[in-house]
Amino acid sequence: MQLVSRGSECASTNRRQQSRIDTERTRGTTMANDTTDVAKQATQTTAPDKLLEGLVNFDPVPAPVISLYLDARVDNHGQRTFLPFVRKQLSERSKSYENQSDEQKSFDEDFVRIVRYLESEVPPPVQGIAIFACSADSDWFVVGLFDAPFERNRLFVSDRPHLYPLARLVDQYRRYAVVLADTNSAQIFVFAAGRAVEKEEVENVKTKQTKVGGWSQARYQRHVQNYHLHHAKEVIDVLEKIVREENIEHVILAGDEATVIPLLREQMPKTLEEKVSETLSLGIDTPEHELLEESLTAFQRQDSLTDMEKVERLLNEYRSDNLGVGGVADTLAALSNGQVEELLIAAKAESIQYDKEEVEKVLKLYDIDGALPEELDQRTVADELVRRANVLSSARVTFIEDSTRLERIGGVGAFLRYRIPEENAVPKAKALTTQG
Repeated sequence: MQLVSRGSECASTNRRQQSRIDTERTRGTTMANDTTDVAKQATQTTAPDKLLEGLVNFDPVPAPVISLYLDARVDNHGQRTFLPFVRKQLSERSKSYENQSDEQKSFDEDFVRIVRYLESEVPPPVQGIAIFACSADSDWFVVGLFDAPFERNRLFVSDRPHLYPLARLVDQYRRYAVVLADTNSAQIFVFAAGRAVEKEEVENVKTKQTKVGGWSQARYQRHVQNYHLHHAKEVIDVLEKIVREENIEHVILAGDEATVIPLLREQMPKTLEEKVSETLSLGIDTPEHELLEESLTAFQRQDSLTDMEKVERLLNEYRSDNLGVGGVADTLAALSNGQVEELLIAAKAESIQYDKEEVEKVLKLYDIDGALPEELDQRTVADELVRRANVLSSARVTFIEDSTRLERIGGVGAFLRYRIPEENAVPKAKALTTQG
């Protein structure tokens, strides 16, 4: 992801200034290196979670804020196809404002800037693009370039950035580690957001097959086995350090499933072995792009099964009134109290169902920062859930692709760190019991 911001720094509240540490940049800088010219680092990308962190605290403004998500993959002819969508959608939205009004002038300025940027500045390798803009707010303009695609082109206009698609991308392409090894060499990758963000290599003595007999053969075999064991132990030591420092939850082992993978497993402490989710039968010379493709498919397949298990566990916790809540209103209240460990939310916002009156009461009673949505619909409710998960609960957000079971409780639920006694949860009690 590459961040580009054009315009002067906003003179807003301290909280707004803090929220823009990662999204306010002057012309010609990048997030990865503030002294590097954009043109020279045009293909540089980074994790979308960094952009999300810089946007979740954005204060609403009395002007149109554009959030544009684009699938930047090329077609069979090597061409990107998003520009007709962008021009058409921006043109139609512009007509919704009163002619020559301040809102329309701000929107049209952003229209020009966005199209100009997309026509000339998008690097070829980029797979996904997110653009956030509001000319009326000190020419605010932020671009995220990603190695992972958005599923489709989307345009949103509101009083703040729309973050749901970005948060979903973060969840879909979470960090995981892959060990590609044979008996004398190994490569350890950390993949995230569609690319390798870290790589370590381990090289040891390469043993050769020798035809000897009797005791000499037995000694030689023990000698070779010792080399292999030493190699496996060194690989696991490096992997354990990476997993600890990078807070990795999933590990995939790749190599010969009859030789090196059993050796690696033997050297693993239990805490690390529990993180191994998949094994792949691949040669040590497998190209990085192929390893990424194979491992990502395996990771997402296992992730889907894990999500199903999480939903069932959440439903059980919810039914037993234990450490689980379900439904938009209860989940918003728990997020606002900082109780939530992990938020489960339907991958499609239109699957979220709620009682509008209850949700409005909860939001008003937990109006901590005065930044309530200007209107309630499935999109703004989904965004508010994501925002409060990040800002108020520091909770992990998990998007459930097959949300059929989760939709039984409104498409939203959460695992709690702790429960608050009802007598101490006054705002929540008022929100859900007060009539009119």
